[in-house]
Amino acid sequence: MLKKTLLLLSIPVSFVYLQAQDVSVITNTVDVYSSNPINGTAKYNAMAGSIGALGGDISSANVNPAGIGVFITSDLNLTLGVNSNKNTTTLAGRSSNYKLNNTDLNNTGGVLTINLNDLNSKWKFINVGVNYSTRSLDNYTESAGNQNIKIVDNFSLPDKVINYTYQGHAYDRYGDQSKMNFAVGANYENKLYFGAGLNFHTSFLRQFDNAQFLSDYDNTSLPYSKQYTGYEENADGFSANFGVIAKVGNQFRVGAALETPTWWRMDRVYSQYNFNQDDRTYGEDRKFSTPMKATLSAAFVPNKNFAINVDFVQGISKPKYKEYGDAEVELNNFFDDAYKNASEVRVGAEYRINAFRLRGGYAYQGNSFDNLSLLAYNDNGTMSDQSYSNLIMGKRNTFGAGIGYDFQSFYIDASYQNISSEYSSPFLQGNVDYNTGYFNGGFDVNSDAYAVSKVKNNRSNFFVTVGWKF
Repeated sequence: MLKKTLLLLSIPVSFVYLQAQDVSVITNTVDVYSSNPINGTAKYNAMAGSIGALGGDISSANVNPAGIGVFITSDLNLTLGVNSNKNTTTLAGRSSNYKLNNTDLNNTGGVLTINLNDLNSKWKFINVGVNYSTRSLDNYTESAGNQNIKIVDNFSLPDKVINYTYQGHAYDRYGDQSKMNFAVGANYENKLYFGAGLNFHTSFLRQFDNAQFLSDYDNTSLPYSKQYTGYEENADGFSANFGVIAKVGNQFRVGAALETPTWWRMDRVYSQYNFNQDDRTYGEDRKFSTPMKATLSAAFVPNKNFAINVDFVQGISKPKYKEYGDAEVELNNFFDDAYKNASEVRVGAEYRINAFRLRGGYAYQGNSFDNLSLLAYNDNGTMSDQSYSNLIMGKRNTFGAGIGYDFQSFYIDASYQNISSEYSSPFLQGNVDYNTGYFNGGFDVNSDAYAVSKVKNNRSNFFVTVGWKF
């Protein structure tokens, strides 16, 4: 009853007890390891991933593997992506922009159809699909300095107090992630379609958290590294999904799918800094499971020239680390209290004019966290308790548009996709008792409060798919 009362009153969850974690660990838990995939073929991207009750595209295995059962011809395709990721970061009225560009073979796959019509069976097709997709994890945000933020260090030297002036901060992440799907789909009387898939994930990333400070001890302006960063993670994971699509009359289709958690195993190497001691590098293993997800879909197909689809994706569990020590316990406690199962709604449509294809789509994903409160700096350098509705992660909007042309045996599709979100990015806090400050050459900077910048993220992506049907 007490928990329900707190929710009704919208009292924000406290963030300050995360004493032993770098914020980037929480960000990557949600953004890298638990996110809904958005990359696929140009058709899939143009429709904002909304294809759950339509199928007939290799990327439908990401949403509902029953879509593999819709194929009536074998198919091979590959997709080239040109991706742009821009962050605009604002702190105390000062903004900075940074853009990353990447060109890669984002998706390749194929479906082998086995025609059973000659057997006079109610099972019309058994199809096998294989798909491999990749995405860049590169992301950089740089927050401007604020000379009003000053941090006192009365720990490093026994007979002198050092004053640090905050001059800037950067989160820097780079790496890649890939997913291999193996899916089987079946067509029963051209009315029911069943599917099951196995998904193998790999991920590599390097993460850095650095701040610039001016020290009045020796009047130096130097970069300082957050404790336990930089760190490097190599991870592999496994998940499975199951689904069904049913035709309801000649014009309506409905679909449902369930995806298990992705069970990740991470090999992690991180830096640890010690006061008046040599810096050291340590390694550890972590095991992590993402939320389970359910997808409900509906499609309206009034004729062969037009189709519209709606997908609703809902997480039904929470992220969870296997607990080896206090760090994993702290992370699990945070996710138990603050994480909420974000919903995603996707709408996509396709219109055919002879061999031409026109496509469009929109997707909206809600925030993954409840309101969070923390002790934060104001622009004038004072500190106060503040509440944020979009801390770490924000709501995401995806717009897609595309065209295609079917040459019967060959086809080519092109699409443009824009993904935008806004969130508040916390950094700078460190605690001397937990050894979680910012370090440089034996000097340790610890701030009771967080600095929080506003980040606008905009991703503009172009995709071209070429395919062969046989």
